[in-house]
Amino acid sequence: MLSIKKTLQKSKTFRYGVPMLLLIVGGSFGLREFTQIRYDVQKVKRKMDSSLEAHVDPQRQAGMLQEEYQKMQEVNLDEWRNIRGPRPWEDSKEYQEQQRASSPGGGTLGASAHNP
Repeated sequence: MLSIKKTLQKSKTFRYGVPMLLLIVGGSFGLREFTQIRYDVQKVKRKMDSSLEAHVDPQRQAGMLQEEYQKMQEVNLDEWRNIRGPRPWEDSKEYQEQQRASSPGGGTLGASAHNP
């Protein structure tokens, strides 16, 4: 028994090879556990967007379509007007003042939102 122990201690294969194999095999199991934790955390953090949930659930999709239809019914498209933005060579402040002055609402549309 003592001679076997002495022989194994002197053997380079036993001294360096076995710990290396244990490290490789143990490391693969350890990495598997750590990567599994990573994917589990991502699953918990990930939540579906409401529009994606609607695509998955047809009943909910019909409800969302009804809501969007109601919103479109409330919008008055007869009074819509296309207003272009300033060109790169135009002064934006001057152009905004021109647009406000020519707007049908008397220049109140967006006046507080764009002036600092």
